[in-house]
Amino acid sequence: MTEQRTPPPDGRRGVARRGSTVGRSAKPVTAGAAAAEAGTTATDTSDGRPDPRPDDAPRVRRRITVAEVLADVPDDAVIVARRLTKQYGDFTAVDRLDLTIHRGEVFGLLGPNGAGKTTTVLMLLGLTEPTKGIVRVVGLDPQREPLAVKRVVGYLPDNVGFYPGLTGRENLRYTAKLNGIARTEAEARINELLREVRLEDAADKKSETYSRGMRQRLGIADALVKSPTVLILDEPTIAIDPAGVEELLALLRRLVKERDLTVLLSSHILGQVQSLCDRVGFFSAGKLIAAGPLAELAGGTTAVMEFEVAIEGAPSSIDAVVLGVPGVTAVAPDVHEERLRIVTATSDVAAPLAAALAGAGLTLTHLRRRGTDLLELYRKYVPEGIDGRAR
Repeated sequence: MTEQRTPPPDGRRGVARRGSTVGRSAKPVTAGAAAAEAGTTATDTSDGRPDPRPDDAPRVRRRITVAEVLADVPDDAVIVARRLTKQYGDFTAVDRLDLTIHRGEVFGLLGPNGAGKTTTVLMLLGLTEPTKGIVRVVGLDPQREPLAVKRVVGYLPDNVGFYPGLTGRENLRYTAKLNGIARTEAEARINELLREVRLEDAADKKSETYSRGMRQRLGIADALVKSPTVLILDEPTIAIDPAGVEELLALLRRLVKERDLTVLLSSHILGQVQSLCDRVGFFSAGKLIAAGPLAELAGGTTAVMEFEVAIEGAPSSIDAVVLGVPGVTAVAPDVHEERLRIVTATSDVAAPLAAALAGAGLTLTHLRRRGTDLLELYRKYVPEGIDGRAR
């Protein structure tokens, strides 16, 4: 999504008008409205006893409230979606999404282009209305309190837009003014952010002269001007060269640690998600297929594990050594790569394998546990040949 900025007439900056919902609690939700919002149906009598009425008599139905739908939400939840659905006519872009993102974590929403990731982000921000379901961001309802949500959430769209005729510093000043930040405070904050994103030297150059990587770094500074507690990044490294990608990811790692941010990173690029995220969710055709830490998605510590092992010299020298390592149950040549041996074990034996091979005078050149690579997990959870259909 491209963020459009329309400059005010005569070149002067305007001040954002505050909506009537700012600073007020959400509208009261009736039982019927709650069930409609949650996309739930009513239930029958809840005491567990058989209904004594005739089969053709109407059943007493009880509406499921928002509080009941959110009853399982932990105290540290920052972003919550329950049964979240977005339909365009007969087409379902997001299908009954259940998602919880905890305070201080980096969550990667991973899926192909068109899987529904951006649609999900727009619903979290209150920029598009869900067909069904419930969304809460820092306890706020984006549909009823969109401006309040925007005050605590920094957003970097996949193609951030700035006024091209203004400098980087001037664009940040505009954002600060829109968010009601006093001039003195804004200047100090802007100077700090320009240092953090390494744009001090380019701060007073027009943003139209910036490279794509520089615009993305300015976009991160722009998202952080209001000191948000949540940062949502939609394809933040798309169309950036490899050096720029690594620089941007290093910046994000540092900012997350220093500012204690909660981050939702939407991407289809596997490597950046694996290097940055605490947990990942696999998204395909509007559905969240699986979510969790990589180790958990790989099968956890109780699963049978496989390790790729290679040494300098004859691969067969590996066999006798590794079979003596506790927990190793088998060793066999890799069917695709002659230099590799595949070691099967009942626990994580990576360190003992390395020590045993070194003790036998063998030089280890490759050791990797199979199944923890994000590409492998992606292929496991997202059916081959499925492309997402709605962005």
